Amino acid sequence: MPPAFKSVAIVGKSDAASLPDILDQLSTVLRARGLTIAMDPATAGVSRTPPDAVAEVARLPAKADLCIVVGGDGSLISCARIMAEHGVPLVGVNLGRLGFLTDVPADAAAPAIEAVVAGEFTPESRMLLSGSVRRGDKTLLSALAMNDVVVSRGAVGSMIEFAVTVDGEFIYTLRADGLIVATPTGSTAYALSAGGPILHPSLSAIALVPISPHTLSNRPVALRSTSRIEVTLLRGEGARANFDVQDHCELEPGDAVTVQAAPKQATLLHPKGYRYFSMLRQKLRWHERAS
Repeated sequence: MPPAFKSVAIVGKSDAASLPDILDQLSTVLRARGLTIAMDPATAGVSRTPPDAVAEVARLPAKADLCIVVGGDGSLISCARIMAEHGVPLVGVNLGRLGFLTDVPADAAAPAIEAVVAGEFTPESRMLLSGSVRRGDKTLLSALAMNDVVVSRGAVGSMIEFAVTVDGEFIYTLRADGLIVATPTGSTAYALSAGGPILHPSLSAIALVPISPHTLSNRPVALRSTSRIEVTLLRGEGARANFDVQDHCELEPGDAVTVQAAPKQATLLHPKGYRYFSMLRQKLRWHERAS
């Protein structure tokens, strides 16, 4: 079978001592198949094998038709927000802890990536969220999120109060530590620890998950992916909105955070044999019995 790709971007975001060895292994596999390699400056500085091109991460989509992320889930999410806009698929080699998204084990990186570039993979689309923070007529921040958009109280503040509307319809006013607007991907992240449901990645849905609500009847709600959610801060000092914990904005009363599904999705490439629930059993230790 001819290679499915011709050029590959490698982004290594980890301080693991094994990173240079893994980069060498990947470079050897890719070069043996005639693929060109681009890296960001930090990754190129760690690699013992010089790449064919070096560019900032934001410019890598123009130099590659596949992105390999060597690091943790946060690293892959950071790259996915850039690559999705240009239709570049991603595969993750796990050097982090859990590895919900970076599902190629580090000790099997070379054979797994060799199979992927040969066209042996299972593609999967993952929804992204597009959000903005408005203060009156001014947009303070616009950003994408693969996991979630979170409106939360400040570090030393008390509960905040905010109003939530969906597609222009008033849903509720809530006093809580905050609200998580999560994708199916993000349903196994912060939203899960806040008591939200796990949404299968194939679902076209968005979860609204209150964080420690004052009224216990305020429960998580699943919405269709076409919904437009608006969260307006009514009261609360030090409140902020953050997007995947990578972009954030301080909020004042009256500020509105608007969230909806992004027009483009991220594409993840999984090794053959990948099963979502098998991954969950392993990562969430569902298979373990209490001793």
